[in-house]
Amino acid sequence: MKNRIAIFAALLSALTAAPLTFTADPALAADAAAMQPKAGWYTNLVDLDFVKQYAVLPKPEGMMLIDSRPTARKYDPGHIPTAVNIPDTSFEKLTDLLPAKKDTLLIFYCEGVECMLSHKSAFKAEKLGYTNIKVYPDGYPGWIKAGNVGAVSVAFLKKQMDEKAPMAVIDSRPKARMYDKGHIPGAISIPDSSFDKMAGQLPSDKATPLYFYCGGLSCKLSSNSADKAVKLGYTNVKVVPEGYPAWEKAYGPGPAGDAPGALGAKPAIEQGKESGTITVASLERILKEAPDTVHLIDVRDPSEFATGTFKGAVNIPINTLEKQLDKLPADKPIVFFCGAAGRGGEAHDMVKLLKPALKTYFTNAEIKWTPDGSYAMKELKCPNC
Repeated sequence: MKNRIAIFAALLSALTAAPLTFTADPALAADAAAMQPKAGWYTNLVDLDFVKQYAVLPKPEGMMLIDSRPTARKYDPGHIPTAVNIPDTSFEKLTDLLPAKKDTLLIFYCEGVECMLSHKSAFKAEKLGYTNIKVYPDGYPGWIKAGNVGAVSVAFLKKQMDEKAPMAVIDSRPKARMYDKGHIPGAISIPDSSFDKMAGQLPSDKATPLYFYCGGLSCKLSSNSADKAVKLGYTNVKVVPEGYPAWEKAYGPGPAGDAPGALGAKPAIEQGKESGTITVASLERILKEAPDTVHLIDVRDPSEFATGTFKGAVNIPINTLEKQLDKLPADKPIVFFCGAAGRGGEAHDMVKLLKPALKTYFTNAEIKWTPDGSYAMKELKCPNC
């Protein structure tokens, strides 16, 4: 007994003299600090993992994800999928968008930890009697920084189309059963079930904006395809969660069947932002699907032409073009190209001035070829737009 008491006393003395020290994981400590409410914040905060379980398609029932930022300037060009836009500045006017049941989960977010709009809206919702309110303080910037795919509205997509912005719009629904009965104008059909086999229809430039859509908030096909595109290395991928139903409601039915620009039909030429240009996405669809619908004229020097060019292209160097204007074909559109837009644009301008009846375009792109015929083409920023 005396020995046991002595051992216990020794252990107690050691613990008292040298107290144990626990070192917190720095990452966990940082997360904890980041989640601490700041002055004026709504105190019921949630993290990315919490939000991710609700920012999915089909949209979960019994909750609402709310973007408190301005509509046209912030929400339309980028928001968390499934989020409803109720700008804090218009909150009182838009309360009819909130669910009738006051115990519905509401998750507010805005432009990150320096943004107070989501917190202000949360307090306003609380005053209206809502009892299950959360705020995601990292907001949309945190969502994107974590590598998640963002969403755009149909209004933003329409604006991009009207401005002839370089992009590819992809319909992820079944082709015969849905796409052929009506789709967003200019969209190409790549059903999610056939994505792996048809991924070659996507632009070769991995920075090209890709917008995937399907049948609305109950459809997950567009999200599935968008994730696959990201895995292929595309860096500017978005979904249009409201999809074709929202487009049809806002702008009327889209074309049915294999409309111009659809896979399986002769793709239409889409003009870029700068007058006379053809978008990279449009040219690539033509090269893959219907190269015989245009005349391709390479205006580089013969030595450059010999190192590689588009299949079927004819070489007419820019310094000889004026003397050969009468030989240019008039039965199909002409696409002039070089390696970086300068000479191609000069060719287009020359023909428009001297032979305006001809339909001509040029590539506003950086293009690099290899002798085997493969190429990489990247849209250039429009200097005059």
